[in-house]
This record gives sequence, structure tokens and C-alpha cells, in this order.
Amino acid sequence: MEELIRIEDRFYILATSARVDDRTRVLKDGDTFAVFDRYGNIHPVGIGEQGLYHDGTRHLSRLDVSFGSERPLLLSSTVRADNAALAVDLANPDLAFDGRGRLPADTVHLLRSAFLWKGALYTRILVRSFARDAIVIPFSIAVAADFVDVFEVRGIERRSRGHVHEPEVLPDGLLLAYDGRDGVRRETRLTASPAPDAVSTTQVTWLLELPARGEAAIYLTAACVQSTAPVPRAYDEAFGESRRNASAVRAEDARVVTANDQFNAWVTRSVADLHMMVTATPTGPYPYAGIPWFSTIFGRDGIITALQTLWFNPSIARGVLQTLAALQARDLVPEKDAEPGKILHETRGGEMAALGEIPFGRYYGTVDATPLFVVLAAAYHQRTGERAFAEAIWEHVELALHWIVTYGDADGDGFVEYERRAPNGLGNQGWKDSQDSVFHADGSDADGPIALCEVQGYAYHAFRAGALLARALGRPERARELDARAEALQRRFEDAFWVDALATYALALDGHKAPCRVRASNAGHTLFSGIASPERAARVAQTLLTQEFFSGWGIRTLAASEARFNPMSYHNGSVWPHDNAIMAAGFARYGLKDAALRVFTGLFEASLFVELHRLPELFCGFVRRPGEGPTLYPVACSPQSWAVGSLFMLLEACLGLSIDAPARRITLARPILPDFLTELVLEDLTVGDARLSLALRGHGEDVAASIVRRVGQIELLVRS
Repeated sequence: MEELIRIEDRFYILATSARVDDRTRVLKDGDTFAVFDRYGNIHPVGIGEQGLYHDGTRHLSRLDVSFGSERPLLLSSTVRADNAALAVDLANPDLAFDGRGRLPADTVHLLRSAFLWKGALYTRILVRSFARDAIVIPFSIAVAADFVDVFEVRGIERRSRGHVHEPEVLPDGLLLAYDGRDGVRRETRLTASPAPDAVSTTQVTWLLELPARGEAAIYLTAACVQSTAPVPRAYDEAFGESRRNASAVRAEDARVVTANDQFNAWVTRSVADLHMMVTATPTGPYPYAGIPWFSTIFGRDGIITALQTLWFNPSIARGVLQTLAALQARDLVPEKDAEPGKILHETRGGEMAALGEIPFGRYYGTVDATPLFVVLAAAYHQRTGERAFAEAIWEHVELALHWIVTYGDADGDGFVEYERRAPNGLGNQGWKDSQDSVFHADGSDADGPIALCEVQGYAYHAFRAGALLARALGRPERARELDARAEALQRRFEDAFWVDALATYALALDGHKAPCRVRASNAGHTLFSGIASPERAARVAQTLLTQEFFSGWGIRTLAASEARFNPMSYHNGSVWPHDNAIMAAGFARYGLKDAALRVFTGLFEASLFVELHRLPELFCGFVRRPGEGPTLYPVACSPQSWAVGSLFMLLEACLGLSIDAPARRITLARPILPDFLTELVLEDLTVGDARLSLALRGHGEDVAASIVRRVGQIELLVRS
């Protein structure tokens, strides 16, 4: 414990301490998530992200088990494959007792388990002695709560905070409380069982009397509450309810089984992470963006995750559409970058959002979520055939389309641009929204308003998708109008954005309509949307797979020779799995299946090196070195929803998988399998009330597909 230093209400650990370990463990349920170290403890170490969080506030900033003053020894640490619980095996170090001898190391085993359910962290510690004699051993759990906003954890300083109360000692635990400046009282209620032998304002302690080879169990529940406290359930009861709920949520999933155990592990982790990130909201399930920094609703992230997983589980897309329709802007609010018809960028809970110290309580500074919303609405109808839902969402689709051609194209030049209105909003509002992500070839900033190349593709895609949906709903005139807009935009785009000398599309047009002649991964998204001409699409793909872009693990966000290239930069040289999956889907759209396979293979091989087979939000863009894994980006979210969804989009792209519910048809267009997959089974693909299971076997382009099981009226079409 001498390695810990306390300054006021914060704890620090010496940099030389063995406690400093950036390998974390993550749990999430609803609006609650927790980030632990490998011991299952919570300390303010590394980048300071560890903690128990609820609705944007950290409710525990310290949770630390010890034998008296000695830290246990770590044996193993993992999160279950289904993300249901954290499991940590610990043992005692050498312990000396005043006048009572010593206890050798590895005599007492601790099995520490933890899970989240309905705003509470449930912890169970099973203590088992392997000593031949009875022993009495002190065991403590130290706790603290700083109640800081997640944006404070990220480094934003506040002029003033509310009042953190002195912890209240209770017979069976502690009450930690904070009165925020927003008028909300936030509490963490710690309840221990059996009743501790001692409780102070910083820890609970037991004197464990263990008979020879005996055992004991300790339970601690930390409930995050505002105003009123729910009654925490018993550990086993709460865990059983959480598992029953998880099983019900997964009922609509398709299933993926292959002959490659390592790939199966990636699938298992991706499915588990997807469902951990999907959160029940009043308007339906929604995939929160990422842990720890973005565990909330993001428009762009949710839409892309829904598109990635639409074939796998369409209920996620329905929830995203319903939620974003309910939050769609209706008024012009410059301080929130809101305009009528615009789709949300993000919404936040927490004290700083409530007080307006950050603009993200409900913020609309995104240029691409609105056209992508239209794309998702049409794709969902194609996937499910739910006409009534399409009719209900059509009003919101029309509002979004109106935004594209009015507020999105404020200067009337036919391109969709962005420019910040909110004083403290985002300067760049595409998916690469860091301040330095849009620039000219010489490295100078590009003045706004900015028209990104990929956003023109999204707008084109939205017009085409809107036309398809309009026809399905019996609105042929509107469909013809939207198709005409798409064709006109495509012609303007090719003329204004293509840079022949670079063999790619310009990153953007600046406010003077000058192209940013920069080779960036943004151009790959134009293949995903279909706006690129076939000849130029092939050249873009070729460019993206050169050594300037392809690191060996994936395609970098920026070519290595560009002025702002930095493989450690967030958006200017790193590798993002979702970015790569979108590009791979674009390659496949133009029949460039070998290019898609190369991306798929790189990301699969990266999954072999990362912990738990969990691809992070991004990793560094250094060249792949033999025998080594990718270089991790230190503050990347992990898990992160659209990184999780990448696997599903990559599979869809290589198989040429499409589902047409109105026609009751599943199509495989030129299916191709990577070398690491020779056998693949897709189980329970749904089309209305029908289900189909498929088996694919082969190598490369020689793929045979057969029906394993068919229930109901459904057709399989394989196109070569």
C-alpha cells in the first residue's frame, strides 16, 4: 500500500510500481460500465480511465482488495467469452503476522467474480485455504468515489464542481454521495455480506477464520443511484436474471460456425461485444459507440454498426432508426449545430452535459449521419420487408433528404458541406473529426465550409436508397426525382473530385472549392456508396493497396508520403477496422473480391495478436514486422461497436451476401473465401417468418454453397 499516494480525494500510484499495467478488463450493462485492471481492481493509473461509471459519471474511482496491507498475487484474469462476468484468480503473498508466524505464498486462493446488472456492480470473492491448520487472515476492500464526469476523466478541466460528501459508514458498508451543480444527487451504495468486522470511510475489512482447508465467500454490491436507491438483489439471483435477459436478446441472431477455431474465437468475441454494446433504450436497442469514452448514443456509429450487422440481426437497425428518428432535429439551434431534419451526432448524460459545459447533451455536429440514416432506412426495408415500419419512418426519411439538399448544401453548388456553428462544437464533422484531419497537400489547413469526398458518396447513396424506398411505398414520382438528383451529383462529383495524378479522389473541397489533393482512406468509401465510376473505382482500390497505404494489417487512414502522415495519429496514419471493412465492402461492390480478401486477411491476422481477439477502435499504422502484432493505440476504445461490426461486414462482402425480404430471396454473388476459411456455416438467416441455414466449402473463388436447413418459403440464388 506504500505505492499508493493520496492527494486530497485522488489516489496516485508510483510509476515504478508493478501495479502500473495498461491491460484492462471491461464490463458493460445498459448505461453502466466498468474498467478494471487485470486484478479486478480500480486505480487511477495509466490514462486514468479505470472506474465504475453510470450515466456519464464515475461512481467508483477505487476498488482494491488486499490481505491486510499486502496485494494478492495474480494467477489469471479474463472476461468470460460471453462478456457475462469478470473472473480473476488470485493467491496470497508471503504474509507475516505479529507474534503468530507466517503464511507462505500460494496457500490461500481467491476466485474473484464480478458482473454488472441494472446499475449495480456485483462482486463475489470465494476464499479457499489449502493450509493444513486453521488460520485467521485479514482481508480488506478499499473504496473511493470521485464522482467526476467522463469528460473530466478525458482531461477537460472545470472551473467548479459540486460537493463530495464525507463517506457515511453503515453497519454493512458505505454510502458515498455527491451533490452536483446540476441539482442531482449521485450516490454509490456499497453493501457487504457477511457484515464486515470493521468499516471505515475508505475500506471494509473482515478477519476471515478459515478452518483447515476451509473456505468462505464475501459479497460486495456497489449500486449507482440517483435520488432513490433500488434494493440490490442477491448475487446469484441477479446473475441468473442477467443471463436470461441476454439469451432473449440473442434470439434473433444468425450464427457463424467455421472450421477455423481461431476465427471462431473472433466471431464469439465479436458477437458477445456486439450485444454488450447494444443498450436497451425507450425507443429500441441501440449500439453505444465505445468504452470508455463513447459509451452513449452516437448517430454515425450506430448507423454504421447497424449496416454492418443488418444481415446478422436486423433488430439492431430497427432500434437505431427508431431512436434517431425520435431525436431528429426539428429546429435551427446553432449552439448545438442543429438544423431541421438533421440526424444526431451524440447525446450525453452527466453533470457537464446537463450544465452546458460541453455541447454534447444533444449535439448535431455531424455531416454524414443524415444521409446514412436514409441509406439504413432503405436497407432495413430490403432486409425485412416491413412495409408498415417503412411507412412510419418515411416522414423522417423525407426530412433527412430535405436537409441534404438545403442545409447540407447551403451554397447550392450540389455538394454537401459542413461548417461549425456551435462555438465549442466539432471543427471537422466527418467520421475523421479530429481537428487536423482535413488539409491540403502542403499540410496547410483547409478553410471551410468543407465538402468531404465520402460524404458526396453518402448523399448519392441516400438519393438512390430513398428512390428505392419511395418505389416500394408507391411513390414513383418521388423516386424518379431522387434518381435524377443522384445522377446529377455523380457527374458533378467525378468532375470536381477526381485527381488523375494521384489515382484517387481528393480528400475534400475547401471553402473556395479548391480540392485537397491528399490521398486518404476517405476515397475508399466512395466505392461503398457506389458513386465512383467502375474504372476509377479500380484505380482507387489499387492505390489503397499500395505500400503507401497498406500496413500489412490493414489500410491506413492516410498515405505514408502525405504531409501530416503519422502512424501514431488518431486519423492521419492509423488503421481503423471499420474504415477497412467499409472499403472492403466497396471493393466487393465493384467485383474486386481479391482486394476485399486482402483486407479481411489482414484484420483476421491482427485479431490473433490482440487480447481476447477483440479488435480495438484503431491501432497504429506502422509497417507490419515479422513475428509481431500490430502496435496498439494507447487510448483506443475497446470494445468499440463499429470495430466489432467489421467482422460481419467483411463476411458479407466476401460472400456477396444480400437478403431481399420482399422477394423472399438470399443471394450469394461471386462468393469467395479467404485461405484461412475452407468451411463456413451460416445458420438461421431470417427472411420474414422463414429461416435458411447454409454451408459453404471451398478455397478462394472455388466455393460451393448448399442448403443445410430451410423452414418456410425462401429461395437461395448463387451468382458466379
